[in-house]
Amino acid sequence: MFGTSGIRGTVGEDVTAALALSVGRAVGSEGYERVVVGRDVRESGDLLVDALAAGLRETGADVLEVGVASTPTIARAVGWLDADAGVAVTASHNPATDNGIKLWTPSGKAFGPDRRAAIARRVEADEYDLRPWNDLGARAEREGAIEHHARRIREAVSLPEPLEVVVDVGNGAGEITASVLDDLGCSVTTLNGQPDGTFPGRPSEPTRETLGMLAAVVEHTDADLGIGHDGDADRTMAVDETGTFVPKDALLALLACDAAGDGDRVAAPVDTSLAVEDALTARGASLTRTKVGDVYVAERATDDGVVFGGEPSGAWIWPEETLCPDGPLAACRLAELVAERGPLSALVGAVDTYPIRRTSIEVDEKAAVVERLRERVLDRYDDVDTLDGVRVDAGDGWFLLRASGTEPVIRVTAEAREERRAEELYETATALVADAAG
Repeated sequence: MFGTSGIRGTVGEDVTAALALSVGRAVGSEGYERVVVGRDVRESGDLLVDALAAGLRETGADVLEVGVASTPTIARAVGWLDADAGVAVTASHNPATDNGIKLWTPSGKAFGPDRRAAIARRVEADEYDLRPWNDLGARAEREGAIEHHARRIREAVSLPEPLEVVVDVGNGAGEITASVLDDLGCSVTTLNGQPDGTFPGRPSEPTRETLGMLAAVVEHTDADLGIGHDGDADRTMAVDETGTFVPKDALLALLACDAAGDGDRVAAPVDTSLAVEDALTARGASLTRTKVGDVYVAERATDDGVVFGGEPSGAWIWPEETLCPDGPLAACRLAELVAERGPLSALVGAVDTYPIRRTSIEVDEKAAVVERLRERVLDRYDDVDTLDGVRVDAGDGWFLLRASGTEPVIRVTAEAREERRAEELYETATALVADAAG
């Protein structure tokens, strides 16, 4: 039922009011007595919130509704409102046809595997602790969550001089970014600023391809920086002052090195580029690798010495602030970095980049294929990490073989510091998958 990013799927098929009702009942039955609930801009979220709230109240849990807001706003409101848990009704960067449910702890960290499994067991067994008519929970609107989030960002960021920034909200819930940058003295232009869950301006996920309009506007104006969010603003990507999309690994390297100093650690998933590791090593910091998924990055960010966590997909975590990926905070931290250290293009240009190859290979019984890969790779190579799939460190490069969490495919990634070596590792990796699948 749960993926690494919560429950997501097509509305009316995978995600229904009946499912939301069951999840609400399960959360309340697990002892979460005070629960924050909010949603992104998708219209289907309105009925899903109603169903969730009904399920929670049936178990005696009180519902604190914060309305339409970014996912990091909802997650950060859990601790602020002294609640036991939070629920964001969102499909994040998925298309308009989808919606979903993501659960949060008071620290801002998403529910981990054990908590998700407990909820799933109750839903599958239809086992709930429903209360009698005179012991139902209450439902109340709570204002101020967005302003609380904005205030926390303003307190965490200081701009030595104002910038000109273009923010592509993507018709989602990320307008808080433009608001805070304006408060910090920036001149802000917004694109796709009207909330609309059909995402008419562009697809919800911020990528090099979907941020074309943002890149063009930045290129043809005096803007210092362009920011792109997904539908619920837990992701942030960037465009430099020339209108060039900032590569995901380069953005991770910049934010990580800005946060980390000598002896510090940064958490990032197993498919993170060598560019990040090399950049951190030059600063005397180090990289600690996690499973793919922001919940795993957040979990590692609780370890001593970890000052930052990130995924190249655009999820950025500063544990001293919150354990949720906070897109608006990331946008303002990036603006701070540019204001302090100069043009983003120059900062990106100073990050080494290496040839990397990626593909997906469709297979039957992907779990069995991964197990065969594990056995063969462990027998053949010395430096193997099986934290998430199979990752081989070849010294001058690496390759990763892991099963997709949502599709019947094996993801293959290979990288090296030289083009020819990257191609060799890629060919070796794909051959291993073909052999194991055959």
